[in-house]
Amino acid sequence: MDFSIELLAEDALLLRFGEGIDIDVNARVHAAARTLRAAMLPGLIDIAPAYATLLLRFDPFACSACDKSRNALSQALGAGNQEASPIPDVLREIIIPTCYGGEHGPDLDAVAKHAHLSPDEAIARHAAAEYTVAMLGFAPGFPYLLGLDAALHVPRRANPRTRVPAGSIAIGGAQTGIYPRELPGGWHLIGRTPLTLFDPERDPPCLLAPGDRVRFRAIDTDEFSRLAEHTA
Repeated sequence: MDFSIELLAEDALLLRFGEGIDIDVNARVHAAARTLRAAMLPGLIDIAPAYATLLLRFDPFACSACDKSRNALSQALGAGNQEASPIPDVLREIIIPTCYGGEHGPDLDAVAKHAHLSPDEAIARHAAAEYTVAMLGFAPGFPYLLGLDAALHVPRRANPRTRVPAGSIAIGGAQTGIYPRELPGGWHLIGRTPLTLFDPERDPPCLLAPGDRVRFRAIDTDEFSRLAEHTA
């Protein structure tokens, strides 16, 4: 597993597996994260995946310099070891009920028009894909999802909104995201889920985690209201 190491601080390293947004590179990032969690390196206290990098935070008082060396990390990741047993993928699939269009997805028609599709066709394509949580960022619990149908790729809005409702499903470029709470945002809103993406009183607080698989299930406004009451 080829990677470079960048020193960020006395207690943090960045493993770089590539550049940009690439689903194959991101898959290697998550594979490395799973392997390092299983390896339980001394003093390793946090592993944070991003698109093409993996942030490692160490307790500087609990590990030696050799524990943070390329050799130690390469050994843990099985680099160059033909007998190394890969950590099996234990991946969650989360279904996100989504009410598309209307007041919950005010930009659906514009996205469909950009894609030369009807709104129903745009919904069908969005709900048919399987997505991967590439990383969490922007705000606690906000998932950046890879796997969007290429026909639905659309540039960010020219005029960002100052308020986007919690649970809004949005498209920005080649990605889908879900706003965990009311926030400003410049992505196109195509629907909304009644699920709570982030709750600091919940363990874990984030509904989704990096590496999770996500599918969207279309629901109507009545089911949205029922689910919203149940999750309130």
